[in-house]
Amino acid sequence: MRILIIRLSSIGDIILTTPVLKKLKEKYPDIIIDFVVLKNFKASIEGSPYIDNLIIFDKEKNDGYKNIKDFGKELNKNKYDYVFDLHRKLRSKLISKEIDSKIFVYPKRKIWKSILVKLKLIKYHVDDTIIKNYFKAFEVLGIKYDWEDLDFPFSKKDLENVKEYGGLFAMAPGASKETKKWLPEKFGRLAKKLFDKYKIKTVLLGGKEDIERCEYINNISENSCINLAGKISLKESGALLSISKLLVTNDSGPFHIGRGVGCKSYVIFGPTDPGMFEYNEMAELIYANEKCSPCSLHGGKKCPKGHFNCMNNIDENYIFEKIVKDLEKNKD
Repeated sequence: MRILIIRLSSIGDIILTTPVLKKLKEKYPDIIIDFVVLKNFKASIEGSPYIDNLIIFDKEKNDGYKNIKDFGKELNKNKYDYVFDLHRKLRSKLISKEIDSKIFVYPKRKIWKSILVKLKLIKYHVDDTIIKNYFKAFEVLGIKYDWEDLDFPFSKKDLENVKEYGGLFAMAPGASKETKKWLPEKFGRLAKKLFDKYKIKTVLLGGKEDIERCEYINNISENSCINLAGKISLKESGALLSISKLLVTNDSGPFHIGRGVGCKSYVIFGPTDPGMFEYNEMAELIYANEKCSPCSLHGGKKCPKGHFNCMNNIDENYIFEKIVKDLEKNKD
C-alpha cells in the first residue's frame, strides 16, 4: 500500500502529523508513505523514520494554477491507494484533484464559527484537538488516537554542533502573531530569577526575526541569557532542546519541537484556545483564563480590547514557582 499525505505548513502543524505517521507504520509495517511539504518548512519533518519519500513543493517553480496542476499530475504517476489532505487549502486541494485516488480530509473548524469569531461575536473554542482531527481522516485505515506522541528528528551532527549549550534552560519568546507573545520583560525577569537561584543561564531560541527581541530579553535578564536566535538551525534547535533542562515557550513551533524531543515544556497561551492540544507532566499549560479569552483563531497584531490581560496577567513569579517545584520534585 502506498499513500500520500499533504501538509504544506507550518512548523507546528507539520510536527503534529507525526503521531499519525507512527501509528501507520506500527499497523502497516510495509506501507509506503509519501509526504508533501513546502520547501521552507521541510526541516520540520525531514529525516523522519516514518516517511519513505519526502516530496518538496517549491513555490518558486511549483506555484501558480498550471504549475500546481502539473505537480499533482506528476504525483499521480505514483499510483497512490489513498491521499490524505491534512492541509485543506487551495494548493492542497488543487494537488489532490489531479490524483486518481480516494481523497480523505480532516475536519477543520466550521466556517460559520470562524466568521463569528472574526466579527467578535463569540469566543473561539475548538471542537477537538488538532491531532485527534488528523486521526479522523485515517479512520478508513483503522488507526486510532491514543496520545500526542510527537517526534522531531535531528542528526548526530546537529547535536554535536550544540552540545556546548547542553544542560541549560531554554526559552522561545517568538510567535507568528504579536498577541501570542508573552511580554519580553517577563521572559527577561524569569531568566534572571532562574539564574539567581540555580546559576544556570538560559538559551534564547528563534529565527532572525527574533534577534532584537531576544537581545532585549537578555538585557532585562542582566546577561543571564545566551542569545542563539538566528544563529542555529531548526534541527539544531531541536537537538539543543533534547539536552536542555526545560523550555518556556509561547504557543508556537518550538513548543511542538520541545515535545517531539522529550523536553519538559511550559507553554504560554493568551488569545488562542489551549484546547487545541493535550497536556501531561512533560507539557504544562500556562494560561490566565481571562473572561475574554480565547478571542482569536490564530492571534493578531494587537489585543482587540486594548488591555492584553491574557498575557499581562501571567506573572513570571507564577511560572518560576512552578519550575522550582518541578525541579525540586525531580531531584527527589
